Amino acid sequence: MHQHIKRIVQGLTKVLQWLLIAAMALLVLDVVWGVMTRYIGGEQASWTEELARFLLIWVALLGGAVAFDTKSHLGVDYFVGKFETGVRKSLRIFTHFVVLFFAITIFVIGGARVVYDALVLDQTTPALGWKMGHVYLVIPIAGCFMALFTIAHLIETFSGDDEAPQKAD
Repeated sequence: MHQHIKRIVQGLTKVLQWLLIAAMALLVLDVVWGVMTRYIGGEQASWTEELARFLLIWVALLGGAVAFDTKSHLGVDYFVGKFETGVRKSLRIFTHFVVLFFAITIFVIGGARVVYDALVLDQTTPALGWKMGHVYLVIPIAGCFMALFTIAHLIETFSGDDEAPQKAD
């Protein structure tokens, strides 16, 4: 059962990593296009700055979820590693529950509320005309990934498989 969950989480992480690579490539192309239109045409295409901002938000939040899963997130694992071996498991469990609480309450529930409110108010972006609720969708999506990864880390901690932090690919 534990190995099955681990494979699912690893597969989701790989998919997220590829999506992040595509989003970063699109972000680079968007910024280059904005610079080219400014210097060649004399005026920057109005939508490039807005798209870059939204892509950066999505990359940051989803990238944070991936970093958390691959244990590359400095704030969570660094301090736990400073304690004695006997205390580490208890601290990891406590840390996982704190992260799970915040992922669910702030990201999933709070983010879903932000998305709902933006959609109800029919807020749209000025240049692209997108619904802001769709832009804000990354908040609960990232929260779901963080919650899922935290649950997988909890299972790993209870089974004793988490003593050596895994490295990012």
